[in-house]
Amino acid sequence: MPSVPLDVNSPPVAVVDMDIDVAMVSQLASVPTILKLICQNTGLGFAAVAKVTDNEWTACAVEDRINFGLKAGGQLPLTTTLCYESRAARQPIVVDRFSTDPVYEGHITPTTYRLESYISVPIVLSNGFYFGNLCGIDRRAVKVSDSWTLDMFKVFASLIALQIEKAIGQQQIQDELAFEKARGSLREEFIAVLGHDLRNPLSAVSASGQYLEQHSDPTIARIGQRIRASTKRMTSLIDDVMDYARSRLGSGIAVKTELVPDLECRLQEVVTELHTSFPDHAIDARLPALGPVTCDPARVQQLLSNLLANALVHGSNRQPVVVDAHLEKTDLVLSVTNHGDVIGPETVTKVFEPYWRPETSAPGGGLGLGLYICKQIVKGHRGALDVRSTADEGTCFTARIPIAS
Repeated sequence: MPSVPLDVNSPPVAVVDMDIDVAMVSQLASVPTILKLICQNTGLGFAAVAKVTDNEWTACAVEDRINFGLKAGGQLPLTTTLCYESRAARQPIVVDRFSTDPVYEGHITPTTYRLESYISVPIVLSNGFYFGNLCGIDRRAVKVSDSWTLDMFKVFASLIALQIEKAIGQQQIQDELAFEKARGSLREEFIAVLGHDLRNPLSAVSASGQYLEQHSDPTIARIGQRIRASTKRMTSLIDDVMDYARSRLGSGIAVKTELVPDLECRLQEVVTELHTSFPDHAIDARLPALGPVTCDPARVQQLLSNLLANALVHGSNRQPVVVDAHLEKTDLVLSVTNHGDVIGPETVTKVFEPYWRPETSAPGGGLGLGLYICKQIVKGHRGALDVRSTADEGTCFTARIPIAS
């Protein structure tokens, strides 16, 4: 079968070529046993599974008891073998004694290889592809034309065909998995490079917005504010994409822990910033002094920012969003609770998946990476992030992060 070039947009097609066939058949555990059984039960001194194409005859597996000299991978000129005729007719060829056979006496095969007995049965896959032949030969006269011997060869040829198909199917699955993995890595590398390359022009736009904010004309100053707000939002999206790409290409989002004496103050900065962006939402921040905490402060701020933004966007503004941080033994427990629509059981299992957004999300929102990144940040701290959602208590995301040095 011809090889098929790899297309980046479509999975590979299972391909059978000469090298794969020899390796494939040699790895089938049943083939050596089948060839031994053939020799033991028929008296033939040589048995083989051969790959037969329009141009070549290749031994894939052999049982040689007469020193015929052919090993797995060895080839014979196709026209010197009766497999040439067997393939053309798609029928078995059986000869008890070449020297007296009315059809094959004087044929090139017994003359070339000094054979007296011969049997060859086609190995055909279920899709009609002619793989090759199951062969048996001997330099002595051996009775192989009886129905019992021929039926045994046919059964074994069918069994080998089934096992070859199974091996091809497994190889195809492996090729498709490798293809999907390579395509996924390429896509994530592209996203990472794109996000990185967008930072410089975005910084220039942000600087321009900052310049316009200082203008004496109030209209121009408001335009500058909008530009700055938009670039900040775009920067946040790029950061999410970059974190996602890093987590997929590496072993997760990297965290750099340090001893933080004032983590509650850094968490309050996040609350204040988001309250400015959502002035119509009340935030009840319960952030007592935590004492020295070992963590990655920037990542914990990012964790709270994503959780709180998610609560403010999807929660009801009729009740305050509650942010709570406290210590329980050796864990920092950080939770964000909002009221509003309950997350159903069928949705709870999806909220931490990348690029997933609820059907009720308004157009133009985030990429659906915020909660996924939260999960990765907590995982990087060797902690756990869970969600609980009920009509009475609201929706609560709780992160437990070990803080021991």
